[in-house]
Amino acid sequence: MSKKNTAVPGRIAGFLGENSYIIVFVAIFIVYALTTNGLTWSGMMNVFRHSAVIGIIGLGMGLICITGEIDLSVGSMLALDGGFSVIIFNMTNSIILTFLFAVLFGAFCGLINGVMVGWIQMPAFIVTLATMLIYRSFAQYFCQHVDKALIGGGSSVYKMANDKSSYQMFYNMGNGKAASIPYVGIVLIVLTILFVFVTTSTKYGKKVYAVGSNLKGARMAGINVAAMKISVFAICGALVGVAAFLWIAMNASCDPATTGTSYEMYAIAAVVLGGISMSGGKGRCLGILFGAMSYTVIDKIIVSLKMDSLINNAIKGMILLIVIMIQVAGPKIRGKLK
Repeated sequence: MSKKNTAVPGRIAGFLGENSYIIVFVAIFIVYALTTNGLTWSGMMNVFRHSAVIGIIGLGMGLICITGEIDLSVGSMLALDGGFSVIIFNMTNSIILTFLFAVLFGAFCGLINGVMVGWIQMPAFIVTLATMLIYRSFAQYFCQHVDKALIGGGSSVYKMANDKSSYQMFYNMGNGKAASIPYVGIVLIVLTILFVFVTTSTKYGKKVYAVGSNLKGARMAGINVAAMKISVFAICGALVGVAAFLWIAMNASCDPATTGTSYEMYAIAAVVLGGISMSGGKGRCLGILFGAMSYTVIDKIIVSLKMDSLINNAIKGMILLIVIMIQVAGPKIRGKLK
């Protein structure tokens, strides 16, 4: 086949590869429209609302994955941070202090992971697998052993005290809307725009991609690889803190046993569906927004089709494998078409 004949198919394959996250989202959304007998604005906003926590955590996970690392502790970190943030709110009756604590404590938890991965150079998989167990255990332990008044009088769940003067305002932040758009969805949009800018238009973003693309080359270029890895884990932790703050605003509670369960897998799924390569150095943060919404829509399709809930994760896992196979096979196909 001549170059002229292969040029157009090659360009089409290239476009599809670079924007695969949009194609995946549109395909899944069409299936959702067909299985729910049409779409409504409120239904779409509901998808947006339920995508917020996963999407925000996914932004942090995406940054880590771009450097070629992974964080399995984000789900347990969400439970620990959320639980402690409830305590802070019940102690201070302050939404601002609760938010600051959630973000800073999340960043601290992420920093612990980052130091062990970036500075001590331990494998991220092992480090975050260990901290996943540690954070979940701490969340459950403290819930059982702190003064019950600090956890809203509950015995096994952190509950926001509804007699606090700021309670209703806090709860409205998690469940309210502006021009029919959920507040939590607006937070997701703003953070996505911010991270798209950081990763595409700043020196820091270029360094993140450089570390993931070629570790040895990044070192030779004078990039402090250890500092970069520490920073992305800390940033991811801070985003988990934002997600924890929104979680307790939406639910007015945090169950240390179930909050964030499997969220590390959901965040990774959002990242992969969003087109970010798990090998590092490739992908766009914008794709994570579409990836998170795609994963939420898959959930709703399964519910609308009245499938057995026990097979829910199996279906999600198969879709994830298919997307990864497309990511792996895509470059090879494009190479043959050039």
